[in-house]
Amino acid sequence: MHNLIKKILFFIFLSLYFSKAFGEIVNKIEIFGNERISNETIKMFADVSIEQDLNQNEINKILKNLYDSNFFDDVEISFKKNVLKIKVKEYPIIDKIIIKGIKADKIKSAISKNLSLKSRSSFNQFFLIKDKDEIKNVLKSLGYYFYRIDTQIENLDNNSVILTYIIDLGEKSKIKKITFIGEKIFKDNKLRSVIVSEETKFWKFISGRKYLNENTINLDKRLLKNFYLSKGYFNVSINSSFAKLIENDQFELIYSIEPGIKFFFDNITLNLPDDFDENNFKELEKIFSEIKNKPYSINSVNNILDELDKITTKEEFHSVNATVTENIIDNKINLNFEIVETEKLFVEKINIYGNNVTREEVIRNNLEIDEGDPYNKILQLKSVNNLKSLNFFKEVDAEIIKGSSDDARIINYSVQEKPTGEISAGAGVGTSGGTIGFSIKENNYLGKGISLEGSATLSDESIKGIFSVTNPNYNNSDKSINFSIEANELDRIKDFGYKNNKMGFSIGTQFEYLDDFNLGLSTSTFYERIETDSTASVQQKKLDGNYFDTFLRFNFDYDKRNQYFQTSDGFRSRYYLDLPVISETNTLTNTYDYKVYSELYDQNISSASFFIKASKSINNKDIKLSERLNIPSNKLRGFEKGKIGPVDGNDFIGGNFVSAINLSSTIPQILENSQNIDVAVFFDAANVWGVDYDSSLDNSKIRSSIGLGIDWFTLIGPLNFSFALPLSKEDTDKTESFRFNIGTSF
Repeated sequence: MHNLIKKILFFIFLSLYFSKAFGEIVNKIEIFGNERISNETIKMFADVSIEQDLNQNEINKILKNLYDSNFFDDVEISFKKNVLKIKVKEYPIIDKIIIKGIKADKIKSAISKNLSLKSRSSFNQFFLIKDKDEIKNVLKSLGYYFYRIDTQIENLDNNSVILTYIIDLGEKSKIKKITFIGEKIFKDNKLRSVIVSEETKFWKFISGRKYLNENTINLDKRLLKNFYLSKGYFNVSINSSFAKLIENDQFELIYSIEPGIKFFFDNITLNLPDDFDENNFKELEKIFSEIKNKPYSINSVNNILDELDKITTKEEFHSVNATVTENIIDNKINLNFEIVETEKLFVEKINIYGNNVTREEVIRNNLEIDEGDPYNKILQLKSVNNLKSLNFFKEVDAEIIKGSSDDARIINYSVQEKPTGEISAGAGVGTSGGTIGFSIKENNYLGKGISLEGSATLSDESIKGIFSVTNPNYNNSDKSINFSIEANELDRIKDFGYKNNKMGFSIGTQFEYLDDFNLGLSTSTFYERIETDSTASVQQKKLDGNYFDTFLRFNFDYDKRNQYFQTSDGFRSRYYLDLPVISETNTLTNTYDYKVYSELYDQNISSASFFIKASKSINNKDIKLSERLNIPSNKLRGFEKGKIGPVDGNDFIGGNFVSAINLSSTIPQILENSQNIDVAVFFDAANVWGVDYDSSLDNSKIRSSIGLGIDWFTLIGPLNFSFALPLSKEDTDKTESFRFNIGTSF
């Protein structure tokens, strides 16, 4: 009995096997239910034909193929007596898609661009669910977390539908508070300056950074990590970021940070291929010795890699790659940089995709590599970074594929554009008065990379308006060219004895001459009307009148700061020469400004600066009142702005020469528990001297002060205090022991 059962089961198995393995021949195919899609198209998608051998597996495959086409809501298949019958129910066709409840075209466009379902495509419920999720993602990326999405499907004749999305955006989700938890090391206000997201403040009614945005939060995490990496915290972890609803539409944005211990550079080595000349890399030994035993910094590592790039991108080194290996022992990090020769390749072709607005030549001008060049990974990566730095694109990607030969490569650059317009405003108030400003800017005009900017500023003593146009890569020359028109009305009657109206234009160029060394040349033409007060001296009244001046300006700027904002290391050196071309007074002006930064100990930033400016008439005429020099307010605290130096009657008249020295150092140990206050001590010394028309008014005494500066990030805006004690002064000087300013841009 047992053997009989085994035989029966074996027979059934064989029957099933052979029924599936060996099918019947298809002699006829019959298709039913299709209205729009032809029989031939269905056969093509089904991948079936007459005389085909068909078994159950093949039938299942046909069924899958037809469903995968996304044309059919239902498919039935039968195969009897060599006749294959296919019955289909077509999806409706989407006649059009309507988005209701949203007025802004920008939001509608962002939604439409990301939808899978399009007009004239098949209406599929699966894709409808997918698209609703995509709409949610788009709305969240724009700061809308309290949305509501409903769909309405209207059936039309000919098996078509109108798909309507009814969207209630709700209130935009605002960031009420940003909190950092964990062992932060740095104060909250410092960390807030690192990230992009901002707390909601009443003056930030224009800013988009105050709204909750998942993409921005991810960027914040990367910025925080890079900041800690630049300060020695090699193992820093941004554990989490989450938003907590605290009231109505407002969230608390929380970042959890674990910095770990602080690491220091130890031994740093460089490995070169045998045929490389070590003398070409001697400069790196100095850099290695400078950073040894200093806190680990990702910026220092990148700077070394940049130096390697500069050396290895020479013609004889075009087929190389630079890498770094980090070896940790306790809290010490050993670095080993290695230059590796790579396969010699060349760039056959470069393709640009995704630039709907930005012109292709603008993108190509910012590439470090061109068609026909040897392929260089370093230069290719630099090209990507150059494109990102333009700030025209949300995303920049590069794909390297094989070309027409083994040694040829094709580079495909893909970009995703973003809006390039900016609107900003600012306001400030302090002991010297108030200021209101507004500007509007377009950074990529006509897709040519041209910047247009208009701004207006109103203060207690002036009204100023500027319109400027800048082409950063004029005529594919890697040189920028700038044109600006300016109008300014200044009333300084009360303390300086004059007022003036000035308008004119300037045009100039700027270019990088050497690494971090920029040169500039410009020409300016201005018409100016100067009026003096009735109480002004006879000599001052002589300078009443109309002036027409044309100047040439030459400048250089050598910038070695580690970062432009929150600088902690490096220096910046600037020089300006203003040379008269057409002028009544023929005033020649020289300006030099130098500032150096250093982190003397943990979280302490110290700086020293030197400033000197000199103006002198070439033909020994008196300098007009508006060109006389005064100490900038940030160069001498403890004194009222412009109210030191030579005095004629009741008027501060300025001088031909000014100079200033400034020392400053932050004190992180003071008010350690206050997360929103920074304190610094300072020493200022400055002087104004030289009077053309009356040397008896001259005074060469140096003014100086010491004091305390406080930056307080309050609920109503950033507030700056300075408490200064004048150490040396003249009787005519007007002192200002206390100064405050509050203001922001938004």
